[in-house]
Amino acid sequence: MVHVYNCHPFASQNIVPTAQEPGVVCCGGGAVFVVSGGGCKIEAYQMQDDGCPLICRFSTMGAVRSILYSQIGDYLVTIEERNSATYLRAYTNWRYQASEKTRIGVRLLGHFLRGSSLRGAPKEQMEIIEMPLSEPPQCMACCALTGDLLVGCSRSSAVFSLKRQELSTRLAVLDFEMLVILHVPSWNVSHVAFCAGYVALQTELEVVVVKLEHMEKTCPSPEDQTQIPSSPGAARAGLTDADVKKELENPQEAEDFFVFPKHLELLGDDAKDCGISVSLEWVESEAGRGMTLTYVLYRRFAPDFFQGCSVEETCLHSLQLLPVFSGGCYGDSDPGVREPLCVFCFFSMPSAGYLYSLKNPVELISTYQYPEKAHQAALCDQFLYVITRNALQCFSVRCCSVAARAEDPYIDTTMKACPPVTMEVCALRIQLFIGLKSLCHSGKYIVLITAADVEGREETQGAARTTDSKGPSALTGILLAVGVDSSSNPALESFLSRSFLSKKMSRTKGVSDSGHGWNLYVISTVSTLQLYREMVEYSRRYEKTSPLSQNCLHLLSEAHLLVRSALLGLTGREAPDRDLLQQAFRESCAQLADCFSRVDRQDCHLALPYYKMSGLSVTEVIQRIVTPTGRSAEVADYGKGFLFFLKHSLYEETMEELSEETANTMLDIFSQSEPEQLPHVVNSRFMAKADPTCVLEHLSRLEVSGVSSVTLTLCKAAQALRLGQLQQYHQQMDRHTEMLQVFGFVEEPRLLLQGRGVAVTPTVFARHLHHTQDGLLVAAVVALHENSKVKLEEADLFFQELGKDSMDRQSLQVLVDFWEALLVASSQGTIIQELLSRLTSVYIDRVTRGERAGLVALRSAEDLMNSCSHYGQLYPWVNILTPSHPSTTQDHQEDLRKLQVCNITDSLPGHRSEW
Repeated sequence: MVHVYNCHPFASQNIVPTAQEPGVVCCGGGAVFVVSGGGCKIEAYQMQDDGCPLICRFSTMGAVRSILYSQIGDYLVTIEERNSATYLRAYTNWRYQASEKTRIGVRLLGHFLRGSSLRGAPKEQMEIIEMPLSEPPQCMACCALTGDLLVGCSRSSAVFSLKRQELSTRLAVLDFEMLVILHVPSWNVSHVAFCAGYVALQTELEVVVVKLEHMEKTCPSPEDQTQIPSSPGAARAGLTDADVKKELENPQEAEDFFVFPKHLELLGDDAKDCGISVSLEWVESEAGRGMTLTYVLYRRFAPDFFQGCSVEETCLHSLQLLPVFSGGCYGDSDPGVREPLCVFCFFSMPSAGYLYSLKNPVELISTYQYPEKAHQAALCDQFLYVITRNALQCFSVRCCSVAARAEDPYIDTTMKACPPVTMEVCALRIQLFIGLKSLCHSGKYIVLITAADVEGREETQGAARTTDSKGPSALTGILLAVGVDSSSNPALESFLSRSFLSKKMSRTKGVSDSGHGWNLYVISTVSTLQLYREMVEYSRRYEKTSPLSQNCLHLLSEAHLLVRSALLGLTGREAPDRDLLQQAFRESCAQLADCFSRVDRQDCHLALPYYKMSGLSVTEVIQRIVTPTGRSAEVADYGKGFLFFLKHSLYEETMEELSEETANTMLDIFSQSEPEQLPHVVNSRFMAKADPTCVLEHLSRLEVSGVSSVTLTLCKAAQALRLGQLQQYHQQMDRHTEMLQVFGFVEEPRLLLQGRGVAVTPTVFARHLHHTQDGLLVAAVVALHENSKVKLEEADLFFQELGKDSMDRQSLQVLVDFWEALLVASSQGTIIQELLSRLTSVYIDRVTRGERAGLVALRSAEDLMNSCSHYGQLYPWVNILTPSHPSTTQDHQEDLRKLQVCNITDSLPGHRSEW
């Protein structure tokens, strides 16, 4: 399905002031080149200036049948006819003709002027370089990266390399060198395309794309050249060897049928099985040797009798290869040195166009269904332009979406997002013209040729007769394409039912007697920012009528891709529009995030990465969603995408600390939308400024509604502690046993500690438990460790931070109590060895220093021996060897016993810590 909108991508149009009817036209380098004068004269006009002033004109050596411009090298290449012979010629330094320089040099490729002509100052002259071929050239294409040339002939295609030849210290000229010849038996190539080593060849109903690559070896192996199949015609028709054998056995039966080839698509490595043999012939050039060929894509179409076109009209056209570069490639003075991020291949049938990606992986990206027969198409980074008989159509493309994913691995994660490649394309504009004949494109300019059809009298009268029946249906189809339904308007339906097209054709016949009616237009497109703003404004119309409209999201996605594509196209750090485009990009991300935050769709989670890409803080996002509604949070209906963004921001702990007002608004949002999340929301460290009274009210309402849990009770106790209401705090803590409270802390660890890693800090609740219920605190942290909610190093930092508040050694004892408790509970071998080493070091340190007086441990040596297998029984002979001394305190004796029973068991590494 193709969405049709009524945007305005075209800014203005100029008429090129050529005196004669244009024959062949091309554009590039800021100029439009018009072949006139019976095909023997080329005129160059400036596209950027109003009125398209003439740059220069010069004569050719033959009648030009095809012309092409290369940005790299600033040269023209033509296919010319003279005296029934066809020639391939390149025109370099053509701009010298603007200053009425009459010097023109003619030479063969590889041959340069020598001797006296090089003496003195370098001569400014246009050069015509003739490139001899063994077959007449039929089509050609230039590589946008290197300026190399691909020429298609009837049975082969030749690749020419563009190079700069230094003739002297002050003179350098452009020249060409043949690199390699591609032989394609039984294939009459009608169009070619060439870019970044990719070679695309097209016949009437088939397209094959191969990749030329340089290899280390200098001679081809048998595997490098594809062997010609025994029956290439059968292979192209989709027949197996068994079918061919059967046909040979029954020749009379085969004569009764005509075999049509069936549709076939082969991608990547499968393309080598297409039955088309493409072999390489190396020439004398060293640069061409060692090249190998890889099949990339093959597509075959069958004649379709049901598309409104005759079989003769059903043929491919507009073959193109488009490179897309990374937006991070800055400072490259020569675009040829950059490796394209992606390469795309486009070709079209009269009723549909097909866009493929040729790199990682090879796949069909988009299919364009045209409302009427397409004559020609031109693909660029942002749009696809298509001309029909009476309309210029502008379609969106998905090249940027593919390139973004190839450039950034974080696309399609919680960090970044981009509209999907599979999103339906749209027609941004269908601009009506009369008699469109030709289309070419360069930068922000489109060149069109329009001409009134001039036919013979019999053909014209026949067309007039048939138009009576076809005219209304044709116009009805065009109106439907632009969104106008004639059946809903009786006056329009009556108007279409009239036989007025025959009258129009009769007027055209009268024009044909006097001469041609034609025009050559240069149409400029609007800036990316202007079109982006129009599309955003357009989307707001849908938002007003239907906030959850699919069209609103689709238009915003198209606008986002438009800006992203413009950013990819920037090649310099100091590009004038870079800052404005980046600002528009962030705005686009915020608008898409707002849209996803409202809708309840399967992909509503995309609100999170788009908000992150927008650079908005959580406070700013809340203000965008809550404030525009004009309603209180108590009655607002928040989308799943918005809630997903808030929850992920709270749990990811990457947001800023919220103000009291914003934190209270956050409480209102979750209390109304997902009240069961409140116990987790209120414990976020970013909610520290939330009013404790307000928090208690929301938690109490949640409990009254029937939600009762240990975690909820602990949250209420923590808020009562913040308010200094110790009585209420004790009431909440007395509601559950310590064992159940441990489970509550495991469910919500942030009741005790905030942050991760070296940034872990105890909460007010944890500090209070440290002084009042240290046993509960130790048990809770042990449970957190065993449930992988906290690491051993984080737990050590947690208890060390608690000990900093008190100068007494009893505060440090809690860490030892934690190690002993964890040793009892843990089953991990590495943790057990580490804990045994630490505890042994502590016991030895205390016994030797005798500084344990006054410390109270949670577990005695007897408790440890009874509950932990790592503490063995004390043998009687140990007491004989270490008799108690009258001056030894009970605490000192307790540490000694722990050391004795600990060392009796496992052998320990010689680790010792300072205590």
